[in-house]
Amino acid sequence: MTAAAARGAELGATPIMPGGGAALRFLAALLDARAVVEIGTGCGVSGVWLLRGMNPEGVLTSIDLEAENQRLAKQAYADAGFATARTRLISGAALDVLPRLTDAAYDLVFCDGEKKEYGDYLREALRLLRVGGVVAFDNATWHHRVADPAQRDPATITIRDLGKQLREEPGLVPTLLPVGDGLLVAVKRES
Repeated sequence: MTAAAARGAELGATPIMPGGGAALRFLAALLDARAVVEIGTGCGVSGVWLLRGMNPEGVLTSIDLEAENQRLAKQAYADAGFATARTRLISGAALDVLPRLTDAAYDLVFCDGEKKEYGDYLREALRLLRVGGVVAFDNATWHHRVADPAQRDPATITIRDLGKQLREEPGLVPTLLPVGDGLLVAVKRES
């Protein structure tokens, strides 16, 4: 994890903080997750956390626009002892790839990609998740900016609006976990 995080920092792909990663591992274990989608591979840190919590036969599908990120993520997965069959890396823009994935086939969707696309990721996650599945968004406090109404930059506004969307979405039970930079999670209760 330390080596993967260092490689990510060199590329500007900030990894999930340990508290957020531990929460992802816990959620994957709680769900006995066999099928997980990750939006934003980074350099593999969050993927390792997810794989550590998933069912031993589970497969992580990770999407990233940057091929170099995925190359480094493969190295992180191998260093952590995971077989290549446990991961499926897809290079491309998340909003181009997600529509090709199977409806209601996933236990967990983790979003840590383009902040301005978080609302679109939610729409896709609702389609991809089975009933009882969980969607999770990293950076939900966005470096303590979301709670400050004076902060009006596009990323902060998008994340603030996402919280409202989750609260108002019928069939979801959301909460904000105060770990790392904030992990906004919601359980899908109905189709």
